[in-house]
Amino acid sequence: MRLRYENRRTLVTLTGSVRLRLKIRRCETMGCSRYHKPYRPELEGALALPQHEFGLDVVALVGALRHRDHRSVPEIHAVLTARGVAIAQRSVTNLLDRYDELLATRLMERQPLRRRLAAQGRVILALDGLQPDVGHEVLWVIRDCLSGLLARSLLSGRAQDLAALLREAVEAVGVPVVGVISDGQTSIRQAVGLVLPGVPHQLCQFHFLREAAHPIFEADRHAKKELKKQVRGIRRIERAVEERDDAPAALVQGYCAAVPSRMTAGLPLPPRA
Repeated sequence: MRLRYENRRTLVTLTGSVRLRLKIRRCETMGCSRYHKPYRPELEGALALPQHEFGLDVVALVGALRHRDHRSVPEIHAVLTARGVAIAQRSVTNLLDRYDELLATRLMERQPLRRRLAAQGRVILALDGLQPDVGHEVLWVIRDCLSGLLARSLLSGRAQDLAALLREAVEAVGVPVVGVISDGQTSIRQAVGLVLPGVPHQLCQFHFLREAAHPIFEADRHAKKELKKQVRGIRRIERAVEERDDAPAALVQGYCAAVPSRMTAGLPLPPRA
């Protein structure tokens, strides 16, 4: 599928505001069931619901505070505000509704879901877990990259538990699962192998590119280490001219200040004088 255009959206997450730049692709093969239909990045669905400004991590925390800790809406709003999340109290109520809708997808009648998916004939499942607080239950979300969502909170992320959740999703859709996308977590890979043997399982675009860039990152880090060995005497040069105020001394001081900052920021070194 070719890259055709870009969309931008801003999300409010537990770690701050995030500006997303989304590359939208479309199939250009005439006769394909996905011909000219937009295909959005897989990672977007792991960050937020469609057309929502708050991330799924915020939704998961709101649901946990409500159903696990039995907090009221004003109390949840106070907790989010204390964590630096810019949100109105009315939005907390809306997020509670979204959380309940996510969980309700596993309780809904399967016939409407099957009818909806029958038209597309197949699904590509994406699996990811959301844990807003370390040590607490994880909201596992299974979504079809072409249509909808299934969610459930689990106390653990063992392969056996995920396999049961994945098997439920497979039985619910009623159409062939032709692929699975995840972050490659070991328990997820084992669960997919148990429930969907032979079905292609790949990393999402973000994790794939990150893993692909890992050798380059290591090579760059090694290069920086070797460069640092060559500039260890720069402090001695800087001390030698710090009492001078002439133009050559200012040039040397500027160069000595630029080299460490470039090494830290990962930018090219300034040209040799």
